This record gives sequence, C-alpha cells and structure tokens, in this order.
Amino acid sequence: MTKTKFKTIKEKSVAELKAMEVDLKKEAMNLRFQAAQGALKNTARRKQIRREIAQIKTAVNQKPAAKKGK
Repeated sequence: MTKTKFKTIKEKSVAELKAMEVDLKKEAMNLRFQAAQGALKNTARRKQIRREIAQIKTAVNQKPAAKKGK
C-alpha cells in the first residue's frame, strides 16, 4: 500500500475514512507481529501507517457531519 496524501483523505466521506482506519489498524497489527518475529522487511511502513491513521482522525474531526454528532 502506498502513502496517501492528506488532500485525497479530506475528499473522502466519513464512512470511507472509518473503513480506511480499520484497514490500517489491521495492517499495523500485522506489522507488529512481523516485527516481533523478526520477519519485518519494511520498517518504515509502521511509521507511515501511524501517520495515515492520525491524518484520517484529523480529517474526520474537521468534517461538519462529524461535529454535529457531538
């Protein structure tokens, strides 16, 4: 999976962002297991995933539809 630009993240709906977040969290968990086993090849991917999850959360909080539910 490649790095996603924040501009494209902001254009997605809240439901799409939530789905992306779930997928990234699953991938992060798999990478943690690989790191524990010593089988992780791309160590930088863990940092990318953390940043993408943070960007998704930021975009969700900036959306007007998300603020109405609070």
